[in-house]
Amino acid sequence: MLCGTCIEPGTFTLVERERPTSAPPGWVLLDVAAVGICGTDYHIFQGKHPFLNYPRVIGHELSGRVVVAVDGWSVGQLVVVNPYISCGTCRACQRGKPNCCTRIEVLGVHRDGGMCARIAVPVTNIYLADGLEPTQAAMVEFLAIGAHAVRRSGIGPCDRALVIGMGPIGLGTALSARLSGAEVHVTDLSPTRLDIARTRFGFDLGIVSGDLLRNPPEGGFDTVFDATGNGSSMNAAFSLVGHGGSLVFVSVVKDTIRFADADFHAREMTVIGSRNALKVDFEAVMAAIREARIDTSALCSEVLTLEEAEIQLPRLAADRESLIKALVVP
Repeated sequence: MLCGTCIEPGTFTLVERERPTSAPPGWVLLDVAAVGICGTDYHIFQGKHPFLNYPRVIGHELSGRVVVAVDGWSVGQLVVVNPYISCGTCRACQRGKPNCCTRIEVLGVHRDGGMCARIAVPVTNIYLADGLEPTQAAMVEFLAIGAHAVRRSGIGPCDRALVIGMGPIGLGTALSARLSGAEVHVTDLSPTRLDIARTRFGFDLGIVSGDLLRNPPEGGFDTVFDATGNGSSMNAAFSLVGHGGSLVFVSVVKDTIRFADADFHAREMTVIGSRNALKVDFEAVMAAIREARIDTSALCSEVLTLEEAEIQLPRLAADRESLIKALVVP
């Protein structure tokens, strides 16, 4: 089978590998149905990922069909893959937080991913995707990251929220925040991304980031989500949180984040880190898609074959301002 592989930074090609015919105990074989390309994949291609050894088969936003019946799963069932493989024994796992596993391995990052015809994953990492199309199911993982951040924040009706960064993760966060009933404002440095948020998804309360920092609303925001992956933005986000409010870091950077302690205490601010997602978040997103509360057609920018992806990945990586989600159907 052909596998979409980053051989080294700047080199993405299709590599022939043997198609697996069996899986270890507790794992399940899946025929990959669709793969989403995300920021992590682009970073791997561009040589910007800090935790990666090349060559690497990319792809962690996956849907697939069960190949061999196992543990109550039937052949042909469509599933969503949770790509975070946890150890099950560390303190975080034992406390029900496998997304924070100290020995976590992410498909397509720490081990080879699913941009191929077939993959084996732990049976505990698949969720039934009845009622979804394969391409919809492949979009669940990135949306679950935003759903997890929103759930951790505890926002709800009557809350005023701000989502900084209108890339795919920020959009997913904004969509989940709106489903919570909160009044959702969005911001980005890019007028193009703000226009996409407004025209495709109806986020009319949008403003360019620079203007927002110069003229923050009176009282600030009850909850601010930063999904930029930019240290300067994350530092600046503290000033936008109102008294008694919360700041949620959805993205991660290697920078040191700094804040003024006196101001932090005066506002009795809560700072929350949000990492990956849990089964409950995947299920919440799937329910929202089934009930048409999330429009996946507006999220899908283009669908490619594996052969087309080999040619088009450099273009996609270079021009992401108007791109939301490209999908590959092997």
